[in-house]
Amino acid sequence: TYRGRTLDRFQREAIDHLLADKSVLVCAPTGTGKTLIADRVIEHVLADGGEVIYTAPVKALSNQKFREYSALLGDEKVGLLTGDQVIRRDAPLRIMTTEILRNMLLTREPLDALRVVVFDEIHFLDEPERGTVWEEALIYLPHGVRVVGLSATLSNLASFSAWLCEVRGEEVAVVRETERAVPLAIQLVNRDTPPTDPDDFVRQVRELERAEGQGPRRGRRRRGRRRGRASHARQGRKQQNPTRHDEVVRQLEPDLLPCLYFLTSRRSCEVFGRQLSRRHPGFLDRPQRARMDEELTRFDDEHPRLLGGGLGAMLSKGIAVHHAGLHVHLKGLVERLYEGRLIHVLYCTSTFALGINMPARTVVFQELQRFDGREMVPLGVREFQQMAGRAGRRGIDPVGHAVVRMDHADYPRLAATLTRLMDGEPEPVRSSFNLSLNSVVHLNQRFESDELRTLLERSFLSFSVRRRRRKRGRNRGGWGRDPVWSAFERKLRLLQRIGYLDDDGSPLAGARILEGIQIEEIFTTELVLEGVLDHLTPPQMFGALCALSVDITRAARASRPRGELATVGKALRKIRLSRVVREAAEEQGQQVTFCPEMIPIGVAWYEGKPLVELADELDAAADCTGLLVNGFRRAKDLASQLRRVYERGEDEVMVDQLRQVMTTVSRDEVQVVG
Repeated sequence: TYRGRTLDRFQREAIDHLLADKSVLVCAPTGTGKTLIADRVIEHVLADGGEVIYTAPVKALSNQKFREYSALLGDEKVGLLTGDQVIRRDAPLRIMTTEILRNMLLTREPLDALRVVVFDEIHFLDEPERGTVWEEALIYLPHGVRVVGLSATLSNLASFSAWLCEVRGEEVAVVRETERAVPLAIQLVNRDTPPTDPDDFVRQVRELERAEGQGPRRGRRRRGRRRGRASHARQGRKQQNPTRHDEVVRQLEPDLLPCLYFLTSRRSCEVFGRQLSRRHPGFLDRPQRARMDEELTRFDDEHPRLLGGGLGAMLSKGIAVHHAGLHVHLKGLVERLYEGRLIHVLYCTSTFALGINMPARTVVFQELQRFDGREMVPLGVREFQQMAGRAGRRGIDPVGHAVVRMDHADYPRLAATLTRLMDGEPEPVRSSFNLSLNSVVHLNQRFESDELRTLLERSFLSFSVRRRRRKRGRNRGGWGRDPVWSAFERKLRLLQRIGYLDDDGSPLAGARILEGIQIEEIFTTELVLEGVLDHLTPPQMFGALCALSVDITRAARASRPRGELATVGKALRKIRLSRVVREAAEEQGQQVTFCPEMIPIGVAWYEGKPLVELADELDAAADCTGLLVNGFRRAKDLASQLRRVYERGEDEVMVDQLRQVMTTVSRDEVQVVG
């Protein structure tokens, strides 16, 4: 037993491997208790005087693990390092985003006491924009540090574990569990049909089709008319308004609540939440309402104005929303209320499914597609399983319910998609390795060519290519060019072509600046080289950095800069459109962040304007205060990076100005706790 709980077979097996000083890869369904394995090894390492790093792909999960471990182990033993906060940086257990770990390893920060690194949601390695840092962290991590990889959706476990063994240079034990702790029932629902097994739903569809096609069979002409009537009936049924979200919720209550209602956009979350609040009397009983009133009163005293716009009334009914753009304090409140079982319907985006330990009795899919940043695409099996896995609370629910909103008329069109999601294997984890130019400069300076090539060829991408070539018999006459090494050489040539590296690879001024920049690397470096920042006041400087930190134009309409700020925007745009920035972006295959609308917003924040007032001035369909805070914090991080660059250049004027920027903007929601 552990903490009064009898451990499952896979938990005991994984813990035994870890206590025997082996690295472990654990693949088990969501909700089965993978994190208990991490808990046990963390306690063991800390008791022995060692240190542990726990990495997570999203800040919400990092924050939750920080709260949990602080309560379990004591505040003094747990630290948090994210883009939002730095708390007890030297604690023996540090919760952090994977990017921060990668940066620590790349800059060779001393980690002498580090014994174990936990990679939660390790399959995130194939995320197109951020997955590279997972591979880098695993490659750079010193030998002797054990790895605990946790995942619910690793279908290509054999190849992934074989790579992990190769890259770590040691045996990595694999522990797999296929049974859920709480059985999962996948069901379909609409306004006329309560949650129903898919087979029963199909029978209903066929009965409706037969009923619409009934009629006397008297000759070909009559039969043709009957087919016409059936077709017309089906057409009429298709034109019927789709089942609304509140109609789905009414089919669930009371026995299938609480529910997580997954939507594809932040705006939908807020619109649906307010609609349900207007149409429903509420889900809380009298004692729950009393507890909710206490929570909301306390929150309103600490953060006045945040519960406006009907949000307080929504929460008081046990209804909430959760998405990345939500105000950071509101997000924390919603998570706390949900953990306290005061939220019965939570409208959320898919990020809520990424490891956050907040299960529900039911999860609802409004539709079987998602927005990939450019367009709507079909939902993947892994994403479906990740979200469906939130259904079913261990020790509370005998079964979890994953419910898909489906009108009968839509079933023929969506049947194949539904079958794929229910019965298909999760998509294999594939490498998205793409070194940043900052990493290229660091690696080029720290390793000789042969040593560096060996290091890079340990990537999962190189490993996968070698395996494919073996299976195609292409090993005769050599392996051919390694894709990761080839990409590295192309980036070196780019840095030489734009004048950042000398012909022999030694760093010039551009590379020495780039070595300290990790946000909009080339754009920011060019601003320094061209002296654009030297002529700005501290408020203008922060506004300029905000323009490189977040693009809010998809979420809101904002005014473009005017007057002196328009001149700042023009100077930035000139650099953005320069050959160097365009060529680097093309080589990296990445979009450049440049949002001049953020310049006046950043200046206003620097000058003391409250976040709520800034948000009120934006024409936004949904709460975007979370986006603004993320942008301000990212701009502050960029100011910190620039300060170190100017310190190395001994430019005390710029160092003082950037220090002033960092101090002034660190207030309220952007405050970093030391």
